[in-house]
Amino acid sequence: MAQPPPRTRIAYAAVHVVADPLAVVDPILGGAIDWEATLAYRRHLWSLGFGVAEAMDTSQRGMGLSVANARELIARSAAEAHASGATIASGVATDDLAAGEPATLEQIEAAYLDQAAFVEHCGSRIILMASRHLTRTARGYDDYARVYAKVLSQVREPVIIHWLGDMFDPQLAGYWGASDLDRATECALRIVQENVAKIDGIKISLLDAGREVAMRRRLPANVRMYTGDDFNYPDLIAGDGTGYSDALLGIFDAIAPAARAALAALDDGDRARYDAILAPTVELSRHIFAAPTYAYKTGVVFLAYLNGYQNHFHMIAGAESARSIPHLARILELADAAGLIVDQERAAERMARVLALAGIV
Repeated sequence: MAQPPPRTRIAYAAVHVVADPLAVVDPILGGAIDWEATLAYRRHLWSLGFGVAEAMDTSQRGMGLSVANARELIARSAAEAHASGATIASGVATDDLAAGEPATLEQIEAAYLDQAAFVEHCGSRIILMASRHLTRTARGYDDYARVYAKVLSQVREPVIIHWLGDMFDPQLAGYWGASDLDRATECALRIVQENVAKIDGIKISLLDAGREVAMRRRLPANVRMYTGDDFNYPDLIAGDGTGYSDALLGIFDAIAPAARAALAALDDGDRARYDAILAPTVELSRHIFAAPTYAYKTGVVFLAYLNGYQNHFHMIAGAESARSIPHLARILELADAAGLIVDQERAAERMARVLALAGIV
């Protein structure tokens, strides 16, 4: 029986995609998606009461997921969400534009608006992702303010603004027109304040709890902070005397049962139990998201494989090779210590397959 969403926090899991290992498309060209296994994992997350954050960096957006596959993923997932009354928000980016090519502000606005219209047509809420093209083209605050004002003026419902740090995507270094994070924060806050009616919240992934809390305290009253901090999420979600963060996290893909149990404890006002459930997951999360942080998707997919949610450890763009064998072995150890291994015998057998492929018997 499906669980209801948490009562006191909004919780989105940014979710991975499952590759089709029998596809004739070579991984170096991106590969292909196993649609049934991919959608089955979303149904699993919805059954736990999570919202799904679709076609985000956890789905290898910009790191293997093609534009065509991103659109089909959003359409299929949104249809499944509507069929079950579940919650979905989907990434809107500018990846329709040629990667690495110059783009004008007008072209960036048009790319954003085209994807926004598509996502709204599918019946999904919008997560307005940071744009690599805007990072390269913008010359300062005024250019960011212009693009965001243009796009936000034309969306139907308030969106979640997505600030992804360069540890997650090196091509986003200097976002908001400043390499200095204090200046970047001021730019982001100003854009939020100027477009407050069209913003549900801002999701920041900077792995800096103090900066997130400081920014959270300065948001307009009706704008949420969604934590994307996969190092410090327990305290940020629990909050302090001045407020709390809701969640939009890639680690929730990997630790979904524990995260849902912890959020239920928080709903009941049981902070001690909340902390006890999440505490063992933090070392696992910090390991999965260790530098280079953008390789974290490999650990998320590996854990899904160990737990039987997919029958292979194969990723689009061949990203299963992005982490070392010792790194993967440590994921198994930490996940087991956190009580996140569904079937220990199956996980051990699957780990042995991965070791054998590496010549370790």
